Amino acid sequence: MKRLLGAISMAVATVFPLHAGAQADPTELSAAEAARLIRAGKLKSEDLMRALLDVAAKKKDLNSFITLDAEAALKAAQAADAAARKKKFKGRLHGVPIVVKDNVHVAGFPNTAGTPGLKDFRPKRSAPVADKLVKAGAIVLGKTNMHELAFGITTNNAAFGAARNPYDPKRIAGGSSGGSGAAIAARMAPAGLGTDTGGSVRIPAALNGIAGLRPTLGRYPQEGITPIAHTRDTAGPMARTVADLVLLDSVVTGAKGRVAPAKLRGLRLGVYREHFFKGLDAETEKITNGALEKLKGEGVEIVEVDMPGLAELNGKIGFAVAVFEANVDLGKYLKKYGIALDVKGVADQIASPDVKGIFAGAVLPGAQKAVPQAVYKQALALRPQLKKLYADTFAKNRIAALIFPTTPLPAAPIGDDKTTKLNDKDVPTFRTFIQNTDPGSNAGIPGLTLPIGRTQAGLPLGLGLDGPAGSDRKLLAIGLALEKVFGRLPAPQ
Repeated sequence: MKRLLGAISMAVATVFPLHAGAQADPTELSAAEAARLIRAGKLKSEDLMRALLDVAAKKKDLNSFITLDAEAALKAAQAADAAARKKKFKGRLHGVPIVVKDNVHVAGFPNTAGTPGLKDFRPKRSAPVADKLVKAGAIVLGKTNMHELAFGITTNNAAFGAARNPYDPKRIAGGSSGGSGAAIAARMAPAGLGTDTGGSVRIPAALNGIAGLRPTLGRYPQEGITPIAHTRDTAGPMARTVADLVLLDSVVTGAKGRVAPAKLRGLRLGVYREHFFKGLDAETEKITNGALEKLKGEGVEIVEVDMPGLAELNGKIGFAVAVFEANVDLGKYLKKYGIALDVKGVADQIASPDVKGIFAGAVLPGAQKAVPQAVYKQALALRPQLKKLYADTFAKNRIAALIFPTTPLPAAPIGDDKTTKLNDKDVPTFRTFIQNTDPGSNAGIPGLTLPIGRTQAGLPLGLGLDGPAGSDRKLLAIGLALEKVFGRLPAPQ
């Protein structure tokens, strides 16, 4: 069922050799660095594209892409170079290749959302969030693999194959934006887009050793994205540097002004151990606590906070909202874009057992665990309490953000779809991995993750930050400062 639109094979390296004068290793460039070099005439977009396609060919077994159009990408890069020679630049991302999760519409590409029922759907227009990047000069190299219909965190997709972690291909790339996370970490692209309902940008970013931002809900346009739940969904940028998150965020939102690294001395960050440090993998706990101590050494004030009832309150909101809105929002989406299937028609073709079970058991009308409208409305009514709990925590403790391990454990083995091992005990895979990302998602606040190191087995770990609603740029400023402390992870071998 896998569809590839163009050359993605080991032959890419010989068919598309690098031009003389290209950077020694252009695949290590960030999006911002590549954009500057292209604008300065020191790098050709075509050379960068060829180098990235070469990596994609050599590492095709990571299964990062559902659709990759090498020929079209090269033509677009050549056109970008021709314009650059005339000093005609489309925008801040002129000639820079990016990847886009396959539930975000990009004109010219299929939008499968990782599910067989949508494999032939070709949107005529790009989603606004992708269109803004393309109009700024970015070139979409391909559409990335994802957990089927974004309903999971492993990207073990039974229809298109599992996306694999570049630091250990036997382990998950995370999800649901696993393909974007793996492609960016593996140096197939410097940056790209994912989507996040309960952690689907931040979890794969953390497990693949890159950075990711979940924006404040509503800050990014939702149009042209295959939905789960409109009161929870948002697109978000993913990249190997926080500076690239700032760049993509600026292009998408039109935000003006430079984001400078925050001053660490006197910066107050909150720690709520009862929830966010509960049941951590031993190495994750050790490395995270080491990171906090390192921040203290830089002058950061780590403030112990209390958020009574957080887990219980979040538990009454998350599942009820997601599964109720999934049926309604997906139905509206299918009608809006003229897709000749209803929700049941899509569900009938779902290939991944976990996603098929969720739809049959809870999403479809009449399902045994379908959420009644009254329960859904009650969940929405509880949301203001959750938002207030966060707002009060930030205000009363005078903290700029909460800080915690993005995930309680590193990447699990592929195949651990229902349960995985945590400190030698079986735990539910989905609920465990979203433990720290889900509450902030339901509160609609911005969340950031950046890498802080690797386990003894070489698996990346992420540090999460949740900030007050609307504090996205301040959160990114903190991320820039923390990135200087922790550095970037080396490329996977």
